[in-house]
Amino acid sequence: MTPDRWIVTIMGLSLIAFIAWFFWLKRSKGTRAARTSGGYQEVMILVKGGYTPDLIVVERGKPVRLNFRREETAACSEMVLLPDFNKNARLPTGETVAIEFLPEEPGEYEFACQMGMFRGRLIVE
Repeated sequence: MTPDRWIVTIMGLSLIAFIAWFFWLKRSKGTRAARTSGGYQEVMILVKGGYTPDLIVVERGKPVRLNFRREETAACSEMVLLPDFNKNARLPTGETVAIEFLPEEPGEYEFACQMGMFRGRLIVE
């Protein structure tokens, strides 16, 4: 093989490795919910092409308030479901909607849109 083919091959393999890491292997650290004066663990979640942040860490036995703000008009993001807590909410575009609940058991719980395309996780410690 000529040197230019070696360079193109190495660059191509490097790009493939980067894409695999970025989309499948990279793990986010998560966002710890902030304590408010009212005793809630609270976090703001932006809904735009997904949930940001999509990993939230809270403490068990303390009330949680997740504030969802939808900044898009895609039909998939019209609703958020938290099936493990029997909670769901419609998310009007441009408005902030709060969902409150009390996590009593430690574990990992999912929240998602009604189609399951947007997903997030809640870790209860």
